[in-house]
Amino acid sequence: MEAPQYVLGDFAVALFEPDGRVFLAVDRFAVRNLCYQFKNGVFRVAERADDLAGPDAELDPQALYDYLYFHMIPAPRTVFKDIFRLPAGHYALFENGKLTVAPWWKPHFDERRRAPVSDLKAEFRQILLDSVRDLAAGGNTGCFLSGGTDSSTVAGLLREVTGQPAKAFSIGFEAAGYDEMEYARIAARHFGAEHHEYYVTPEDLVRSIPDVAASYDQPFGNSSVVPAFYCAKAAREAGLTRILAGDGGDELFGGNTRYAKQRIFGAYEQIPGFLRHGLLEPLLTGTALPGKIPGIKKAVSYVEQASVPMPDRMQMYNLLGRLGLSEVLTPEFLALVEPQDTLRQQRETYQAGDGQALVNRMLWYDWKYTLADNDLPKVLGATRLAGIDVGFPLLDDRLVDFSLRLDPELKLKGLTLRWFFKEALKDFLPPEIITKKKHGFGLPFGVWAVEHAGLRNLALDSLDYLRGARVVRAEFLDNLLTEYLPQHPGYYGELVWILMMLSQWLQSKPHRRSILS
Repeated sequence: MEAPQYVLGDFAVALFEPDGRVFLAVDRFAVRNLCYQFKNGVFRVAERADDLAGPDAELDPQALYDYLYFHMIPAPRTVFKDIFRLPAGHYALFENGKLTVAPWWKPHFDERRRAPVSDLKAEFRQILLDSVRDLAAGGNTGCFLSGGTDSSTVAGLLREVTGQPAKAFSIGFEAAGYDEMEYARIAARHFGAEHHEYYVTPEDLVRSIPDVAASYDQPFGNSSVVPAFYCAKAAREAGLTRILAGDGGDELFGGNTRYAKQRIFGAYEQIPGFLRHGLLEPLLTGTALPGKIPGIKKAVSYVEQASVPMPDRMQMYNLLGRLGLSEVLTPEFLALVEPQDTLRQQRETYQAGDGQALVNRMLWYDWKYTLADNDLPKVLGATRLAGIDVGFPLLDDRLVDFSLRLDPELKLKGLTLRWFFKEALKDFLPPEIITKKKHGFGLPFGVWAVEHAGLRNLALDSLDYLRGARVVRAEFLDNLLTEYLPQHPGYYGELVWILMMLSQWLQSKPHRRSILS
């Protein structure tokens, strides 16, 4: 159980001993995966869940509900009943017919340590450089370049460690409000990168969606996977054997906008309880007064959200909940699942972290739900399908350990996101990159699904296939494409996407179409 603590980098290990004892472990962020099944007295292990699932394997309704809620299925569940994925930083020990699953790594946030910022900067820059150097060794290596802080940093460091212009790959979209190519060009010019650009089209989506969906071992609904695939594909066609991704910087150093948003809500907790519960909440949410005072709706919304404890507060605008479970899902499917289980999972994760500062508690939460269960599977799946290796220099163990002992006020300074990261690199990155807002490889799917006949037909056919699954109400499927999507493409396009990817995955496994028995 202690052995994984002495292993650096990403790994997955499965040890089978002659006496029947089995030991499994995966790295801190589950960059490498292991799935397992204990059934009929036999313990089986594989990298993918579908490798353990025979043609008669049953789908797990609760896992499917998780998918609709999270747009992915968080570990330890998989889409298959009785088949589980080892969570990030966990081990499994099967001994004497008993299975134990527990964390081998649980980070400790040292929030009391203070050090001169100048010393921290030097150490931080050296760790970054060493991490990129290690991952760039022994291969033809390039990098993703979105034009954000993380990918731009990697591109610049790649030039430093190789002495050659970084081979950088960027994705753009011909859609207003979605294209960030100009920032990628700024970074490429600043670092003298060999810049490769590819503009994804609706036709690209029509061609690739079935293959991308089928390549996963279970339904996966992060729409950025298709742009990531085309970026990785371009790198592979250019002769690269490895591409470096910038994932992790936001989650280690406080870069997501919700961290600042929740700090604002957290300020409400500092108001004495007798004022909150005895005056503000009854006045603003328990009377008709707000409707009579112009401009007070924002105050009502603030109190309503701030009154909800973390982490539940972060899911108040969850798409599935906002639309209404009974409006979206069939009664038969709802009878098989426990909707509150999604909050149970999140509460357990949030409370398991030892950070006292709000930003550290949220970072710990995101290490599971944003990194291990979502963003990393996105990049890993995209690069795997493209046939190229990928490395994550910002998830280097040394950098993770550094972030754990960084003063939380240097991560989120007031409402300034990732203050230390930007301060440490302000003489390295272009000023436009330092000040830009986070965007990433957002996909204009909803807009395109309304405008492009081929993509719309793919969505129509996909949702029509779901009728036989009896998970989503037929009436809702009709309204979603004919009424809701044309009115609000950006908002409802997300739900169309996750339903389409579920359908495409099911179609790639036709013997598993029937979900309700």
